[in-house]
Amino acid sequence: MRRHGVVLKLFVVTSVLILIVFSFVMLAEGLFFERFYRTSKIHALERKMAQFAEHFHQAESNDQQVSRLLGSFMNQNDTSTSILNDRFVQTAINPYFLVLQAGGRFITIRMPIEGMTVDEIPQGYQIGDRMAVDGIFMDEKDTVLHPVEFQPAANTEPAAGLVRVEGEITDVMLPERRSYNPLYQDTLIDDALQDWRPNAARYQTQLQSGSTVEMEWTDPWSGVEYAILIQPLSEGKNGDRYLFVMTSLQPVGEAVETLKQYVVYLAPIILILIIVLSLIYSRMVSRPLVVLNRSAARLARLDFTEQPEIRSKDEFGELSRHMIALSRNLDVTLKELTRANEKLQEDMEEKQRSEQLRKELVANISHELKTPLGIVKGFAEGLQDGVANDKRERYLALIVNETDRMNALIMDMLELSKFEVKAVRLQSGSFSITRLVQSAVDSFSQQLESKRLQVKLNSDSEEEMFVMADSGRIEQVVLNLLSNAIRHAEEGSDITIGIGRTGDGKIQTVIENIGRPIAEEDLSRIWDHFYRAERSRDRKSGGTGLGLAIVKHILELHESEFGAANTKQGVAFSFTLYESRGEPHD
Repeated sequence: MRRHGVVLKLFVVTSVLILIVFSFVMLAEGLFFERFYRTSKIHALERKMAQFAEHFHQAESNDQQVSRLLGSFMNQNDTSTSILNDRFVQTAINPYFLVLQAGGRFITIRMPIEGMTVDEIPQGYQIGDRMAVDGIFMDEKDTVLHPVEFQPAANTEPAAGLVRVEGEITDVMLPERRSYNPLYQDTLIDDALQDWRPNAARYQTQLQSGSTVEMEWTDPWSGVEYAILIQPLSEGKNGDRYLFVMTSLQPVGEAVETLKQYVVYLAPIILILIIVLSLIYSRMVSRPLVVLNRSAARLARLDFTEQPEIRSKDEFGELSRHMIALSRNLDVTLKELTRANEKLQEDMEEKQRSEQLRKELVANISHELKTPLGIVKGFAEGLQDGVANDKRERYLALIVNETDRMNALIMDMLELSKFEVKAVRLQSGSFSITRLVQSAVDSFSQQLESKRLQVKLNSDSEEEMFVMADSGRIEQVVLNLLSNAIRHAEEGSDITIGIGRTGDGKIQTVIENIGRPIAEEDLSRIWDHFYRAERSRDRKSGGTGLGLAIVKHILELHESEFGAANTKQGVAFSFTLYESRGEPHD
């Protein structure tokens, strides 16, 4: 973590906040948890007592239902509960009982609170199970039995003075989910009432108004604290009734003490977890910020090669996507600016080059026209002065020859200007390049004979090769290159013309002569206006100096790959054209 980084700051802030909250929780737990626990328990009992009062009013006339209601309340809330009369004395209601069907009779067995321990009460019995009970009948009809001993099976004889009842359980209400010794707590109701009755008059008004009386009582023998709640029930046939509920507060104190000890042992672990989780959390939260910071740093360096995306649907993900879009837009814009700058640079260089060419063109034109004009003027003045009348025809022929040369120069300049202003449109079609080259060679028969040159036409196949191009312009290219090759070839040598496929759907034509090579520094400039590779050449070598420039423009329009290269014996010019597979056109 960086010293002033967001990860460290977030880690420190998160850890401090969690520690503050944890300390506050521990402090509140020590000060208020016990009170909160007691208050919550008492309020819950008050709600249950209000529900009991409603059900008691409906079942008051049926002792069996009242016993069931009371036993169910004690089991569900783990309380010692009793119904008091108007003198605050317990009524004879046994909350726990069994009903056996024996010999067509239903016998109720009431569990006495005194004189019996929890271990003596049967456990796990359900309706439909069979049971044998030894006891004493409490009524004349022998329907209520005071139990003395429960027998799982009637294998032995009952003790003297006891009656054994065996049958099937049809109804049952026994202690469930109660504390360790519920019967002992139930017997404490009388002790609590004895301590409370002298002060009963103080709460009479509160009870008559329907409010619940709350108080605390301590068992003098065990020292256990109990919470006592007394709530008035509806007035019945025997006068006022009160619901007396007593619940132990010992679990509350024990829970609080245990919780305090638990926290002492748990605090170091929680502290370590806070530090570890805060570190993980701070890294998780700050990771997108770190990634965005690195992305921003790359953008500052104008590096748009890699922009990692944060794949989340929150603000970090949205910001990441916006930065990626910004990066792409900046990349595209900068590339466009770079291309525009390069284009502007090229335009400036082209303008400078054009200006230089213009100057050279003017100088070359002036030079090229000055000499023939001087010759024409000299011969014309000689004829005008009548000098050498015997050479009149020769002078006139020279004047015509120089005039033709100047006319050819002007025509080439006009042709070149059309290419430079993009005014030339190609008329493409399919034709035989083999036949076109042969025709061009035939047109130079006189020049070939005068220099004793032989033309060798080589082809990859015996069949004709067809290309897709402007036949008239390509003929002009072949004528210029062939004328150039003848002009600079050694007398009595061979000119080789090769035609073949290149493998990428194109036909390549190579015209090679035997003669002096071109200097390497001049190979790239031979396509310029009036540029001569050999400075020593004079006008007698022929040509206007514009032929290769015209060839260059024609081949560029055809998207041709062309060039010139020195060979072992001379110079070779080459160009390519797209091969045609269709029918030839005239």
